[in-house]
Amino acid sequence: MSNWPGILRRAFVSGTLASATSSIALAVVARLEGKGALQPVNATSHWLNGERAASVKRADLVHTGVGFATHTAATLFWAVLFERWIMHRRPVAVLPAVQDAMVMSIVAAAADYIATPKRFTPGWEFVLSERGMAAVYAAMALGLAGGAVLARRR
Repeated sequence: MSNWPGILRRAFVSGTLASATSSIALAVVARLEGKGALQPVNATSHWLNGERAASVKRADLVHTGVGFATHTAATLFWAVLFERWIMHRRPVAVLPAVQDAMVMSIVAAAADYIATPKRFTPGWEFVLSERGMAAVYAAMALGLAGGAVLARRR
């Protein structure tokens, strides 16, 4: 039987850290690719605001707020699956956590861009290169792994 309260507690830690690391990566990659730092997060709101959301460079509630909330909710979803997958590992070593988190991140990317209807993708494809998106998913994995290790040390 699963320990859902424990899984959800750990997922809150790993998901929050993964959301933070991937959000920072979105801004950094966007700037490196010559785009506005907020454009990828704003693009995530395309499910509500249409594809033009990707061209918005300023912060506002309709684009940035919705985009960040959507991104965070999705990251927390993946964190729940990740924490359920590794739930029996106590403590979790850093290298295996990173390896497992990379696998989860690849699964998330495949689900986001292969299995998900275009309207509900993260929207980063409107702003970032595929290489840039891969870097963001790698940053998400590092956040998941770091959060998993941290949550088990508490």
